[in-house]
Amino acid sequence: MSQLKYRPEVDGLRALAVLPVVFFHAGFESFGGGFVGVDVFFVISGYLITSILSQELDAGRYSLVNFYERRARRILPALFTVLLVCLPLAWIWLPPSDFVEYSDSVVGVSLFVSNFLFWSKSGYFDTSAELQPLLHTWSLAVEEQFYLFFPPILFLLWRIGRQRVAIVIGLGGVASLLLAEYGVQRWWQSASFYLLPARAWELATGSLIAFYLSGGADRRLPPLCNQLLAGIGIAAIAASIVLYDRNTPFPGIAAALPVFGTALVILFAWPGTLIGNLLAARLPVSIGLISYSTYLWHQPLFAFARHASEGAPGKLLLLALCAMSVLLAYLSWRYVEHPFRRKGTFGRRSIFWMSGVASLFFLCIGVIGHLFEGFPGLRVAPAAQKVLSAIAVSPERSRCHSEPQRALVPGQACHYFGDNASWAVLGDSHGVELAHELAVRLKPEGIGLQHYTFSGCRPSYGSDATDQECTQWLRQAVDHLAEDAGIRTVVVAFRIHAGLFGLHDDVYPGLPDSVEPEKRESVWRSLVALLSRLEAAGKQVVYVMQAPELPDSIQELIFHARDPRTVKGVSRDWWTQRTAFVDQRISQIPDGILIVNPADRFCDQRQCYAVIDGDPLYFDNHHPSLLGAGRIAQEVIRLALPNPSATPAERADDG
Repeated sequence: MSQLKYRPEVDGLRALAVLPVVFFHAGFESFGGGFVGVDVFFVISGYLITSILSQELDAGRYSLVNFYERRARRILPALFTVLLVCLPLAWIWLPPSDFVEYSDSVVGVSLFVSNFLFWSKSGYFDTSAELQPLLHTWSLAVEEQFYLFFPPILFLLWRIGRQRVAIVIGLGGVASLLLAEYGVQRWWQSASFYLLPARAWELATGSLIAFYLSGGADRRLPPLCNQLLAGIGIAAIAASIVLYDRNTPFPGIAAALPVFGTALVILFAWPGTLIGNLLAARLPVSIGLISYSTYLWHQPLFAFARHASEGAPGKLLLLALCAMSVLLAYLSWRYVEHPFRRKGTFGRRSIFWMSGVASLFFLCIGVIGHLFEGFPGLRVAPAAQKVLSAIAVSPERSRCHSEPQRALVPGQACHYFGDNASWAVLGDSHGVELAHELAVRLKPEGIGLQHYTFSGCRPSYGSDATDQECTQWLRQAVDHLAEDAGIRTVVVAFRIHAGLFGLHDDVYPGLPDSVEPEKRESVWRSLVALLSRLEAAGKQVVYVMQAPELPDSIQELIFHARDPRTVKGVSRDWWTQRTAFVDQRISQIPDGILIVNPADRFCDQRQCYAVIDGDPLYFDNHHPSLLGAGRIAQEVIRLALPNPSATPAERADDG
């Protein structure tokens, strides 16, 4: 068996892995698929670790203690350094609610289970994920979980022979890939993205490369074939970086392009090939050597910048932060990684002892931050804390609101305060708090209310929208309400501007424009068709326009506000531009439909507000809170129930 030699082209490949990840998290559109750099890392890691372990097994030098010592030296010192630097930044810039989430992530990192934590909270491609300073540690957790099981299993299987071991790993990899694709197709994309079972095949691919190369198999192909296959590999990685984006179903089969591209590069980009020489050049190798530290530093810098900025940070700032990531990476590589990797500087006992103490320290910090709810008494003025404590969501949100894979059919819709419901709320998540506040105000009138909302479900009634689960649910809900003679008033509320133009989070103070014109027109036609269908069925229909969005989460705005009793949101001019499409087409809505515009209650002529008279109107950066929804509900009732003192029988006679 040939000895594992240093391959500078593999370090160059690390540069090709880390830079797209950095630029992707910075938000540069040309690197829409930059997240595949993590997949490249997985393959490289599987290749190198298996190469080392297999050599040790063949030589009779296999030792789990040695293996985990190497992992501790490689991973932990730089990781703990980044965690230590992040603590004061989190204290300064994160409001209490976000500091609690940060504390949770510190616990997750300390135990190498942060992938489970982020899976339980949000998807990797959700806008809220960009505000998580330690989001990127999910991949470290996946690797460490893999290496918790893989070395012992490899040791136990080694006696059956190398070929049989490779077959077992290959079969396990195929099963993992099929599981990943199944998860993506079944709307379990977040689980497939974050969790080891759907990622193990990428590391297993690297392992199979190590087995293949163990006998000098790279020399069996003519040089021209090496050139061609290495070129195909690098092209596959580049194509996935450029062609993929947040909407690509990933991982699953889509991940095969960067994974097998990486495999081809490792297998065939030898010295003397064009790709091998390019990757082995001084610059890519230098970046590759500090790639781990670069990966550690970049996400905290971006996340804290987004917390500290009103709206999205500018491109120049983000580019500067990319450069700062590389600079900090060099410093931590030079002064942290290097000393701890040298056994002469720190012995095995010192490494394990320091690793245990540091892990326990950060674990305690995270637990304390969680238990003390972000230390609001130490970090927030009493006036601001009073406003923050008033932020509330519907107590029925988890029970009554539909989510993908948990859609409540019409017969399962929540009924508020009795079965005699003659009102209903229909929409996406913007209708949840409104439904509760309407029900509270209608209860004294003897009127019940039904709740029909589906998270992220844009108007698609009567269209051929690709989101079949949402489209099917919405069609069923609209038809059910139209045919239910007991329902007399339907209140409709959607985050319509996100469906028409896209989310504002990444571009404010710019205006989003990420929806194709044909799709935009389809969404608008669907909304009009939905409203018209309900009105034609004899319902009193109230259309609640979208509430103004905020430049940041309301917690951020209150935390940094000089006077938390009155906190500004977006300017009225910005909101007027954001709503121009709807304002120009509002006349297409049938005349008999009542229209409520929350901006009339949330804005003056110059400014829209996040907090008015100490009342927080939102619970994030676009959902109205219970207090905000209460203001909207008052206007709805004023228009749709003009005689609230009448008895139900009298109102029936009037109808």
